[in-house]
Amino acid sequence: MTIASHRKIFLGLTALGALALAGCAKSGGAPVTTLPVPDATAQLADAAGADRGRVDIFKDGSGLKIEVVARGFAPGTYGMHIHTTGQCTPPDFSSAGGHWNPTGAQHGRNNPRGAHHGDLPNLVVEDGTIGQASIQLVGTPLSGANGILDADGAAFVIHAGPDDMMTDPSGNSGGRVACGVLHVPAAQ
Repeated sequence: MTIASHRKIFLGLTALGALALAGCAKSGGAPVTTLPVPDATAQLADAAGADRGRVDIFKDGSGLKIEVVARGFAPGTYGMHIHTTGQCTPPDFSSAGGHWNPTGAQHGRNNPRGAHHGDLPNLVVEDGTIGQASIQLVGTPLSGANGILDADGAAFVIHAGPDDMMTDPSGNSGGRVACGVLHVPAAQ
């Protein structure tokens, strides 16, 4: 190999190194991570319109995965449900309708004649004011036959108290304290 060939290789490698360093500088030295875009999402708000968190729904091979981040809640346990109508009119959010129940089951994950498809585990807020939940809904479609997002949409509701997972039709979880209309993000 000639000296000219070595110089070309050296200059080429130097240029690649400079590009790599420039990329790191642009991102502040941290690797750039692209988060998946949810297939459906809802911004949660209380009756006064204050931000109470976010719900993201992702399709996966077995159904749907729901990720909940709720803010501004006192430590405690709160019922969560998917409701039948994509409306969240304050102050009581009754416009969201009842629990999403396309098969006509009774309420409650512990009810032998249940559960509604919209029955979800309770949200537990421990220390601070933020609660998080990750829920898998096996065999549940986002749209289409028996899908969450039908002609009138759907809403995600957090209730004032815990769901007893048994009592029909609502689990005695109290009033609706946060609500968000589920929708497909614009990027879809």
